[in-house]
Amino acid sequence: MSASADFVALNVAVLTVSDTRGSHNDTSGDYLAEAAQEAGHTVARRSLVRDDIYQIRAEISAWIADAEVQVVLITGGTGFAGRDSTPEAVAPLLDKRIEGFGEVFRALSLAEIGSSTIQSRALGGLANRTVVFCIPGSTGACRTAWNGVIRDQLDSTHRPCNFVAVLTGTSAS
Repeated sequence: MSASADFVALNVAVLTVSDTRGSHNDTSGDYLAEAAQEAGHTVARRSLVRDDIYQIRAEISAWIADAEVQVVLITGGTGFAGRDSTPEAVAPLLDKRIEGFGEVFRALSLAEIGSSTIQSRALGGLANRTVVFCIPGSTGACRTAWNGVIRDQLDSTHRPCNFVAVLTGTSAS
């Protein structure tokens, strides 16, 4: 492991999926954007769409195809309510799933919300050298996902491994 320990800033896109939130009350999207910036990354794109499988898929597809975007953080639409469709929108776009993301998120969330965590359909994956994380819509869930998993995996100095080499095409850490 002779990789450099220099921090690499990534370009992050934040999507909020909601039928009830707007830019004035998007606390979850605000949290993810602020957390990414505080970690040293750039918020390159930000959007809010209704919980509609085709609107979600269209936005994410464009970001996955955009060479400037390396990370997509999606908040909302991961539950079991009638219109929750983020996992269904995103899963077909992924080249590889990050199975451990949902597992670790739910393990961390268990301590916070108990057995209700089983209703989380948190999902992660890679598509066209872009990492995509689908996170529940509550600000607390975004905080849990960011602090418990995502922050370290987007940090090129995190050992023993992180996603930065995969996203930037640099040698493995």
